[in-house]
Amino acid sequence: MANFLHSLRRRRRKHLAGHAAAAGRGDQRVAVIGLGRFGSSLAHELMRRGWDVLGVDTDPHLVQRLSDDLTHTAVADCTDPEVLRQLGVHEFSSAVVGIGTDIEASILIASNLLDVNVPNIWAKAISRQHGQILERLGVHHVVLPEHEMGERVAHLVTGRMLDFIEFDDDYALVKTVAPTISTGMPLGESQVRSKYGVTVVGIKRPGEGFTYATAETVIEKGDVIVVTGKIHDVESFAELS
Repeated sequence: MANFLHSLRRRRRKHLAGHAAAAGRGDQRVAVIGLGRFGSSLAHELMRRGWDVLGVDTDPHLVQRLSDDLTHTAVADCTDPEVLRQLGVHEFSSAVVGIGTDIEASILIASNLLDVNVPNIWAKAISRQHGQILERLGVHHVVLPEHEMGERVAHLVTGRMLDFIEFDDDYALVKTVAPTISTGMPLGESQVRSKYGVTVVGIKRPGEGFTYATAETVIEKGDVIVVTGKIHDVESFAELS
């Protein structure tokens, strides 16, 4: 553990400039605890999206496999609250518990994260009963594996999208808060499609239901919109929110 902490401090100094640049966009650090298929997929997608990822697992082989792909990695047992403290997870804005099969470990780790007041905790559940226990503990977001996949959750963890559905041929449907650049004028005049490569297909105003968007639709501040387009384009557009 001492060697890891020394390495972590060294790597944090190395990435200081990057963190300073990210500060203007909010804290973009996340701890992913459990590096199986779900956790590793999630961690890779978050890295692709520019987040600072700490990957933790008790299996040294999994950690070694991802050591060159993630910002930081550690072989550690996060059921021990002291381990979480030494890793500095309490300083992160988000944490994901990717452990599913070991329900006891999942619950203990989630409880430890809640105890140190991590603002956004996501946890994988292997059953609805497991999910209900996590929810009763106070976990902010519970992911059922039959409904969610790591890459989709990664888009949601970033906080820019309210929902994300990927289709074939690199297209996606995204629900997000309307960026300022799309408000105050009819969609036909906003040139959202020509400038950003996305199409607004639906709109939800606070207190109202979803309606289809037309060229005459005027989006207002605070509206939730549904847009579709190439994954890169909808990601970039949502980042404007």
